Amino acid sequence: MKIIHCADIHLDSKMSANLTKEKARERKTELLTTFQNMVTYGAEQGVAAIIIAGDLFDTKNVSATARNVVKDLIQGHPKIAFYYLQGNHDEGSFTSGLSELPENLHLFGNNWTSYELSGTENTSGKGVAVTGVELTPENSGSIYNTLSLDVDQCNIVVLHGQESEYSARDKAEIIHLTALKNKGIDYLALGHIHSYKKERLDARGVYCYPGCLEGRGFDECGEHGFVMLDIDELTGTIDSTFIPFASRKLYTIPVDITGCESTTEIMERMRAETAGKGYPEKSLIKYELVGKIDVESEKDIDFLLHQFSHLFYFVKIKDSSEYLVDYAAFAKDKSLKGEFIRTVMGRADLPEEDKATVIHYGLQALAGEEILDA
Repeated sequence: MKIIHCADIHLDSKMSANLTKEKARERKTELLTTFQNMVTYGAEQGVAAIIIAGDLFDTKNVSATARNVVKDLIQGHPKIAFYYLQGNHDEGSFTSGLSELPENLHLFGNNWTSYELSGTENTSGKGVAVTGVELTPENSGSIYNTLSLDVDQCNIVVLHGQESEYSARDKAEIIHLTALKNKGIDYLALGHIHSYKKERLDARGVYCYPGCLEGRGFDECGEHGFVMLDIDELTGTIDSTFIPFASRKLYTIPVDITGCESTTEIMERMRAETAGKGYPEKSLIKYELVGKIDVESEKDIDFLLHQFSHLFYFVKIKDSSEYLVDYAAFAKDKSLKGEFIRTVMGRADLPEEDKATVIHYGLQALAGEEILDA
């Protein structure tokens, strides 16, 4: 038996943190398309079920398009059982907009709910059950004590929240792992963390976050997709495989510009960090400039962005570099520049880490240059 475990799809996410309005709309559509492709892939692979461990949607104000596409996908695949546990972003957004739930859509409530995938007709092997509960501030402190599983069957438990070895009363987003040990869990299907993670829960079972299906920002770089479970119904053993499935990848590329004196030199460093690395053209790229350069160095971020923006779907440049000031060289400089630098260095109300930046912009102004990146 094959089962897909996914989470944190965040359909209808605005995607506007970095992107233009046009690209944000396109990425919003791509999220929905990737979810659609995942369901189609599951059908082609003959999966018996798809577990959605929370945050299928990003907001309670679900668009008609997203609602209808998801509903039609579920209804259009009657041989697949969909187990949907709502997360902190869902807020009943999808189900409240449906006049009638599809027969193959199964939900969870504030108490443990179990569904049998197999068992009654499979007398020669172990049954497979999916059990889950939506954590709330009211039940989060006591719900673990009420979990009762048949240890003779294969048990998949579904929760949405942040893993912790310790309990946190009245905090629904915390999953108390210690309280779930030795409960007969074979696979703890989790949602909430946006990167793939799989660890042992106890001697019998594991817990797993599949991560989000698509990275939405540069805090979500790396591979994204879902987990495919392959269950041996005779023994009850579960093999799980992470399946990369995102339509686009996000990369953060650090570029050390130490010693560069001009925008051209910085550009060459950026090209060197990109060339031959195999970043797909459809990727979203963030170059992060690091290192230290002289305070009188020339650096034009807008020009750099223009040189690289056509190479990928989206390009962003974050300047985390620092300016160096050779204070000794200006100690006896009687020019206006020297006087300005000494004045800034003498300011007790200005943090030391900000003085070099102030000096850099001040020297630009004294030279009659346009201050582009202030």
